[in-house]
Amino acid sequence: METKLLTFQQFNDRGLAEILTSVLYENNIPYIIEEDSLTFNPSFVLNDELSKVYNVKISPNDFTRATQLLQENEDQSTEEIDKDYYLFQFTNDELMEVLEKADEWSSFDYVLAEKILKERGVIIDAQKISALNECRIKELKVPEPPQTFWIILGYIFAVMGGLIGIFIGWHLAWHKKTLPDGERVYDYNAKDRKHGRIIFYIGLISFVSSIIARAIFIIG
Repeated sequence: METKLLTFQQFNDRGLAEILTSVLYENNIPYIIEEDSLTFNPSFVLNDELSKVYNVKISPNDFTRATQLLQENEDQSTEEIDKDYYLFQFTNDELMEVLEKADEWSSFDYVLAEKILKERGVIIDAQKISALNECRIKELKVPEPPQTFWIILGYIFAVMGGLIGIFIGWHLAWHKKTLPDGERVYDYNAKDRKHGRIIFYIGLISFVSSIIARAIFIIG
């Protein structure tokens, strides 16, 4: 069975996306670039580059390797950075947070944060990095807090037969997030997902029923 490609990184500039794909290509990691348009375009100009996003997709099995390659690729760049770069003003605790939440930072910032900590005498070995990565994965796997508001709203819209109820139900029941290691997990807890499925099917039945009722009314 062919592995589905997932979004590894997203850019609003194709040139930046191609910098990443050049690293992937050189290391024989299969990829695709998918171009999407933002739902809302503030400039209202067709084909406006600012309204486009470029998703670089790879196999989830390659996420960890690709991340390591990008970090290795930044090693030389950190040697040339000016000392007025904002990370140099970070405390050790703040720099450790960069390492702990690597998924929220660029590869360059991650590598530089590690370099600064080592220069300050903080021991960062492979075992420490591995432990930080494992803790982050566990943290990201935790489902979102109970979605009481959206559940109530979903039921209301579902009973009314609107597409909004169907969308809310689908999102609660089946939406997943991609972790830094490529694993996909549900966003919400089992109870909320159960409500989501119920909302989805109620909304679907209500929507179809309303269409049939209108058709009968028009024909009659």
